Amino acid sequence: MSIITRRATVNDLEKLCEIERECFTVEAFTKEQIRFLLDDQNAVGLIALLDDEVAGFIIGLIHHHNKTRTGHICTIDVAVKYRRKGVGLKLLSELEKVFVKMGVKTCYLEARVDNVAARELYRKQGYVEVERLEDYYHVGVHGVLFVKRLS
Repeated sequence: MSIITRRATVNDLEKLCEIERECFTVEAFTKEQIRFLLDDQNAVGLIALLDDEVAGFIIGLIHHHNKTRTGHICTIDVAVKYRRKGVGLKLLSELEKVFVKMGVKTCYLEARVDNVAARELYRKQGYVEVERLEDYYHVGVHGVLFVKRLS
């Protein structure tokens, strides 16, 4: 069972929204927000396919600061029925490869403090927790900022 990735497009919007709502009920991006991200010229969106079905997706933005480029992973989503099959890892590593090709040196992302599975995945992939983000998602729901230096 191999995982194939491809670029996400606006044609995938309905499926991406469905997976986003499944993964992040209260904090889910809206359809308009996902469309905005996909349309951004500095965005990279990838879809993971497993058995010809969309198993998950990731969207990252490249920020330009002076002559430095940083990557920000805005969302990484894996449909419930495809979790624990390497989909999140595949999406994360593929996006990092694209970032490196585009000159990104540092990547960062946020995760909920209580999202143990995501935090563990990020740590295993070399991300370091650098800051606790109080009330990041909403009052009483905190986040953690992770950073990774890309090679």
